[in-house]
Amino acid sequence: MNPDLDLALDRVIRAPRKRVWDAWTDPASLARWWIPAPLRCRVEELDVRAGGAFVTRMSEDGDTFVPHLDACFLVVEDCERIVFTNALDRAWRPANPLPVAMTAEVLLRDHPDGTDYRVVVRHGDPAARERHAGLGFADGWGTVTAQLARVAESGA
Repeated sequence: MNPDLDLALDRVIRAPRKRVWDAWTDPASLARWWIPAPLRCRVEELDVRAGGAFVTRMSEDGDTFVPHLDACFLVVEDCERIVFTNALDRAWRPANPLPVAMTAEVLLRDHPDGTDYRVVVRHGDPAARERHAGLGFADGWGTVTAQLARVAESGA
């Protein structure tokens, strides 16, 4: 991790790694935690494989959904690692996403209490990193990670 370019989040989720993986890779589960509540998420495409699409929409009222993420998976290692970027869209076209281009790496490791969950979000330059931090990276990613933990820990 490069502290000038990257932001990170670490958490122990009190659930088996497979359950955390399933919450990431099942569209219905992902929709339950991917966007901070009370916003709602709709998963448009979730093709969890290298080169696959990762497309979500969000809604404040549950009726009108607007674009949230149009990204692609770069690396998928079953129950261990997911890497995706919004710098390429679902069709692998270069993108200039708002508010910031990023590549996120999600790592899952066994932990005596469940799953060691680590996210590293990489940015192209220090200004992009600072913009993402200033927009609430810690709160936003922290909130969705807590929501992910609730989904995985509930086993639902």
